[in-house]
Amino acid sequence: MRIAIVGGNGQIARLLHPLLVKAGHQPVALARKEEYRADLESLGAERRLLDLENADDAAWDAALEGADAVVFAAGGGGDGSIERKKTVDLGGSLGAIAGATRLGIRRFVQISAIGVDRPADPDLGEVWAAYVAAKRDADVALRQSELDWTVLRPGRLTDDAATGLVDLGPEAQRGDVTRADVAATVAALLERDETIGRQWNVVGGETPVAEAVDAALAADS
Repeated sequence: MRIAIVGGNGQIARLLHPLLVKAGHQPVALARKEEYRADLESLGAERRLLDLENADDAAWDAALEGADAVVFAAGGGGDGSIERKKTVDLGGSLGAIAGATRLGIRRFVQISAIGVDRPADPDLGEVWAAYVAAKRDADVALRQSELDWTVLRPGRLTDDAATGLVDLGPEAQRGDVTRADVAATVAALLERDETIGRQWNVVGGETPVAEAVDAALAADS
């Protein structure tokens, strides 16, 4: 498959590209700066320009053209901006969903965040509340679309080395998870059509990723 990665220069995306290449797919990294090209190509990704905060329908269509699947891996980052949570985490997702729908790209995997259906802790401030609301609303929009969706909700992300071991499923409780293990889980979800229509949490655990997908499917059946 040709897999368009929205937020293609992000930390999870950069870990995902080589995994997709190894599995025989072609990642297409959608990123906003030309200067990222050489680095992304060294990871095996094709790079296409997309400024998702300012993209119109034509820009989205050009970026997604020819893709067989979309992974939404973008995030507004830790800049403390409420507005970027709305324009990236929500607006970017809505743009990708609409673009995939227009182009007939059925498969869509969205990286969200654990616990965003619950009200945000007011002690964590307005930016956190905006982030929770953006992720929640993006997930709602994807679930209500006609796409073949999967929503993956990681716990607190870390930059530790991959463990290959996770706890995956709707009941997985809050905890840390490495970005590398999230990338591996996304790659595994893309290989399994049975994961369509599933919304699962993922945190660090004791089960190899492929086996964790099997177990989550069995528990949901």
